[in-house]
Amino acid sequence: MREVVVVDAIRTPVGKRNGSLSSVRPDDMAAQILRGLVMRTGISPGLVEDVILGCVMQVEEQAMNIARVAALMADFPIHVPGTTVDRQCGSSQQAVHFAAQAIMSGDMDIVIAGGVESMSRIPMGSTRKNTTWSENLTSRYEMKGQGVGAELVSQKWGLSRSQLDEYSLESHRRAIQAQKEGRFEREIMPIEVTLADGSKSIMTQDEGPRKNTTIEKLGSLKTVFKEDGVIHAGNSSQISDGAAGILLMSKEKAIELGLKPRFRIIARSVVGSDPTLMLTGPIEASKRVLKKAKLTIDDMDIYEVNEAFAPVPLSWLEELKADPQKLNPNGGAIALGHPLGASGARLMVTLMHELERTRGQYGLQSICEGGGMANATIIERIN
Repeated sequence: MREVVVVDAIRTPVGKRNGSLSSVRPDDMAAQILRGLVMRTGISPGLVEDVILGCVMQVEEQAMNIARVAALMADFPIHVPGTTVDRQCGSSQQAVHFAAQAIMSGDMDIVIAGGVESMSRIPMGSTRKNTTWSENLTSRYEMKGQGVGAELVSQKWGLSRSQLDEYSLESHRRAIQAQKEGRFEREIMPIEVTLADGSKSIMTQDEGPRKNTTIEKLGSLKTVFKEDGVIHAGNSSQISDGAAGILLMSKEKAIELGLKPRFRIIARSVVGSDPTLMLTGPIEASKRVLKKAKLTIDDMDIYEVNEAFAPVPLSWLEELKADPQKLNPNGGAIALGHPLGASGARLMVTLMHELERTRGQYGLQSICEGGGMANATIIERIN
């Protein structure tokens, strides 16, 4: 099978709910990412053979196959198709997997994968208005929300509220430090936004990290899903807006076009997990992808595990016997935010740039998904 390489990867800043990025339509956001990728690399957009974008709430401004709409808005030629993927929070990571599979098989040479979500404009749950679970499902499984699943995971792994809050505080600390050091500058594509007073501004930084967060403030927050529980807004991912895109090619095509391959896709996995606990999938997905790659967790220089809720990375750390210093070194979704359909690609964009900054070799990313699923991917930096 052919080698799949990443030539470039960018993202928008992540906007907090009803923040600066809420003035930008999600299809406009996605189009700007597509346009940015071809401009940065200098390739003709007509060479792109498919655009695969993740998006979870595919209604209103995110309906009508946003991948195809965004490609047209980005002035890609009409022969460039697009398709939109929903694997819940892992949608854009799955988009990368589909792109890699198309290239490995020889069906395509150049694909853009990524994702978009405006949770300010299209609220979470918009696709499930006035619907209920079928009795054929609920008679088989206890279908609960992810927040309840986070409580159950905390209970199963014996994670206390203080442990979760300390982890959350560290996520903010790392993200703020990364911003101070300019670690995100190469990966973020600035985007024009309209402010509340109607004026225009250029957004260049993620809005989520909170400099004034303390363990005392986190401890004062009321739990949301269980009265005597441990999960609250401060140790959960933030509702956010954002988009990200990754340009993948066969190695041969990249060399033919005079482009430098920066990373290769080493291995991919996707698993189903307990739909009641819902958040444990990254554990098995990571074990499987490591086995496929014939590597160990110790071979990984960085891991990005999506911080849907603090128990997710903490239970993952315990089960994988992983090094907490290598996990989400620039903070995660608790601090940076979690724009559902864009998060998988956002994780990969950040993972790539941090591996380049630190000159690491291997990176692993994994993300839990609604309904009890998870994707995992291993990438390798090319010297």
